Amino acid sequence: MPVYEYEHTGAPCEAGRAFEIRQSISDAPLEVCPVCGGPVRKLISCFAVRTPKGNAQLKDMGFTKLVKRDDGVYENVTRRDGENRYMVRGKPETIPDVSRIIRD
Repeated sequence: MPVYEYEHTGAPCEAGRAFEIRQSISDAPLEVCPVCGGPVRKLISCFAVRTPKGNAQLKDMGFTKLVKRDDGVYENVTRRDGENRYMVRGKPETIPDVSRIIRD
């Protein structure tokens, strides 16, 4: 869930002048502070996007990168132990096992 910033429009409380809160995108913006009940307004804030610089960082972040080498043949440049180097069309045993990477 995204983190949103809010600012007190009146006197700040123990949460401070501005505070952050996790909310679903579909949730309505807060109108009152959850700590003191005072009026608040939603702020427009910066966000960070981290772009991986290479295959090693992609692998560390849990991504799989396939590079086309031939018709129906892709090289897994971020392969992990036990994974095939090449993924070949029509051979399901060569598909990377993402269940080893994805966690709930």
